[in-house]
Amino acid sequence: MKFSLFLHMERYDAAKPHKALFDEMTALVKVAEEGGFETAWIGEHHGMEFTIAPNPFVNLAYLAAKTSKIRLGTGTVVAPFWHPIKLAGEIGMTDLASNGRLDVGIARGAYSFEYERMFPGLDAWGAGGRLREMIPCLQQLFAGDYAHQGEYWSFPKTTPVPRPLQQPHPPLWVAARDPNSHDFAVSQGCNVQVTSLAAGDGEVASLMERFNAACANHPEVPRPQIMMLMHTFVGENATEVDAGVDDMRRFYCCFSKWFKNEKPINQGFMEALNDEDLAMFPNYAPELIRNNLVIGTPDEVIARLKTYEALGYDQYSFWIDSHMDFERKLKSLELFINQVMPAFA
Repeated sequence: MKFSLFLHMERYDAAKPHKALFDEMTALVKVAEEGGFETAWIGEHHGMEFTIAPNPFVNLAYLAAKTSKIRLGTGTVVAPFWHPIKLAGEIGMTDLASNGRLDVGIARGAYSFEYERMFPGLDAWGAGGRLREMIPCLQQLFAGDYAHQGEYWSFPKTTPVPRPLQQPHPPLWVAARDPNSHDFAVSQGCNVQVTSLAAGDGEVASLMERFNAACANHPEVPRPQIMMLMHTFVGENATEVDAGVDDMRRFYCCFSKWFKNEKPINQGFMEALNDEDLAMFPNYAPELIRNNLVIGTPDEVIARLKTYEALGYDQYSFWIDSHMDFERKLKSLELFINQVMPAFA
C-alpha cells in the first residue's frame, strides 16, 4: 500500500496571511516528497476560507517547480464547473509543467454553498450527469480531433492543446461512494478515490466491497487502483492524541455546517461554532472521532492501516486538513513518515 498526502490551505483567523498558508502548504508537500509519499493531492473549492483551492492546477504547476519526484494530483476537480476542452487543456499544460507527474481526480462536487454560486440551480443529480459525460468526453478529446454532441456540452471537432506528456493521458481517478458511481468509474477504466469521512471502519470495508463488486461486473477491464482518503493524526503520546481528537471534532462539525450551508458567512468565514453547535453532532463526539478516524500513536496507526492494506487498498491518503496549526501538522506528518511508513516498506 502506497501513501499520499491530501491537503488544502485552510484558514479560521483573518490574521493569518494567505501567503503564510501557501508557504506552509509547499513545505508540507516537500516534506512528503522527501519522506517517500507517492502523490500530493489538492482539490477545488470556491469562496470558502475553510478550504482554499480555487484551481488545483495552479497549485500543482507551482509545486511541480518545487519538487522532482512526488506525483501531483487533483483531488478533485468539480466536473460541472469545467468545460471539457478547458479541462483537457489545463491537464495537458500541468502534465508538461510537472514532467509527466500529474494524476487527475474528478468529482461531481458536494457543497450546496458552491453550487449556488458557481452553477445556480445545479443539484446532485445534474452534477452526477455532468461527471458521467465528462469522463468519456475527456478520453476522446485526448485522442484528438473529437466532436461532441451530448446532453450537457456540444462542440465541433477539437484537439486540446497542449497534449499531455503522459500518453494517452494522465491517470484518471473518479471520486465514488455509491455502487453506481463505483461501477461507472471501473467501466471507464478509471481509478477510484473513496473516503469514509468519519463513518468508521465498517464504511471502509463497505467501500471496498462496492469497488470489488464493480470490478467483478467488468472483467473485461483491467483492475483499476483504489485509494482511501482519511483524516489522519499521529501523536507522540496520549496528550497529543487527545488534542488531535479535539481538533478533528471541531473540523468535522465545521465541515458539516459548511456542507449543510447552515451558518452565516461573512468575508468567506463561517460564523464561529459555539458549544451548542458542537452538541448538535453527537456522531462527532470525541470517542467516536478517535475510533472512526486514523488517530493515535505510531503503533496504533500502524495496526489500523495494516487492516486497510489487507482489505486491498492500493493507496492510503493522509488527509492533513484538521483545524490544527502548521507546527502540529508538520510534527504529525514527520511521525507518520519516520515511525509508521517503515512498517509498510
